[in-house]
Amino acid sequence: MEENTFERVDFRSGCSINRLENLINVFDEFDRHEFDDQMAMEVHTMKEHIFNILGDVQKLDGKLPVANEYLLLSGGARDGTLDIDVDGPGEMARGNDFDLDYTLFVPILKLHDRNQPVVLDMRHSIPCHSWLSLKLFDDETISRWESCCCAVEQQGETNYYLSPPKVCEWFHDALLKVTDEVKAKPKRGNPTILTVSNNGLATTIILNSGGTRIMYDLVPVVSFRGWPAVAMGWLSETHFWDGIIPEEEVITGFHLVPACSLTGNKDVEWRLSFARSEVQLKRFIPMPFMKTFYAFKAVMNRALGRYSKVIKPYILRGLLLWACDRVKLHYLACDETISECLLGLIDDTLQCLLSRSCPNYFIPQYNMIGHLDDKTMLKLCQVVLMVRSDPAEHVRNAVDQVKAARALTKNYHDKQLKELTLRKDITGVNGDTITKPVVGADSRQELDLAEKVKRLVDSNPGKSISVFLNPDDASQPHFRIDGKFF
Repeated sequence: MEENTFERVDFRSGCSINRLENLINVFDEFDRHEFDDQMAMEVHTMKEHIFNILGDVQKLDGKLPVANEYLLLSGGARDGTLDIDVDGPGEMARGNDFDLDYTLFVPILKLHDRNQPVVLDMRHSIPCHSWLSLKLFDDETISRWESCCCAVEQQGETNYYLSPPKVCEWFHDALLKVTDEVKAKPKRGNPTILTVSNNGLATTIILNSGGTRIMYDLVPVVSFRGWPAVAMGWLSETHFWDGIIPEEEVITGFHLVPACSLTGNKDVEWRLSFARSEVQLKRFIPMPFMKTFYAFKAVMNRALGRYSKVIKPYILRGLLLWACDRVKLHYLACDETISECLLGLIDDTLQCLLSRSCPNYFIPQYNMIGHLDDKTMLKLCQVVLMVRSDPAEHVRNAVDQVKAARALTKNYHDKQLKELTLRKDITGVNGDTITKPVVGADSRQELDLAEKVKRLVDSNPGKSISVFLNPDDASQPHFRIDGKFF
């Protein structure tokens, strides 16, 4: 007897669930970054170069901590890695201008001592925001940061509050000065600085090494250990990570980022960020659901791009975490449910707009879209409804976009490799100019080094391997395996 089979269809849009599932998988295939040995080395080299640049910033005026702890997040600030205002992407686009993008938290103050003075002043702010007082710090710290502070008279005495706009301006100027010096005196083997730009509260630096370009959004932050009292209530609620990860690993610390509420004083108000905890929690979100989320984020960022000033991409990350708390993890872990999860996330977006409620995951008292008026909310709902009416078409457009970006990346990489391997030497002989093609020495050395590192990793499983390069002569690398040098 022949068994009847029915194709699964989304009732609201009429699109095929199987087609939507296939499109999500195709998007994931093109969106995923898989590094070969050469690219991995280029990425590592550029990350170290950024850290060296920040080390030079510290030497300028001693404002940055000597021993710092950076937090590197995958994705740019415009991509929703944190809840701050950044200028629009302008003409910069993945594939055309960069291949990978990251957000780097750069602590300007590290308040990690248990005996540190109480510096958060939340009396003047809505939840999830605070002023940062330097009143109880020593005179040396106040003197060092006075130019980045606002003096406020309170009860007959002057109090100094660290100012986010002034800090961001100082930070950008310092980075610009250092990068200009680096570009003026390039060293062999170092990545090339392509652009340095001020994008609101972040400074964007694009580096190139070999055939790879990375865009870094550098954000000055204040780093804290522990957990703020305002977020303690969140710990008593039920969460998807209960019993999976110890609480002490989730609440290791938080940051203040340069962002202000709509009603706050932009000269002195900061926003609390729990990006460090998000990194920990993300490890335990099922991969099928993360795959769905990346496709959903690409679709919504594309659809809501022109409204990014009023509804920030970070809101989508909040919807992800709340969904994990609400829906059983075994359902989110099924490859067969990725289409339903995508549709559910779109429905969540519409619901949060209609109810004008999207609580911050860690401090639910803070409604991230409470400022929307009726007219703006209606426009946003119309956009989301348009996506919901034909989700497969919008995912297909996202697939086309990421495929085009990957093609541009490949073209750039191939072009750079060709220029390296076909580089011409021009030398003067008896006043004549002789031009002859030679294999690029730099490229050959980089490939040989990558191959040697690969062999060392394969033959020394479980051991610590370090590569040391002289920036003035990258042709003679030195290796350390555990405590032994080669």
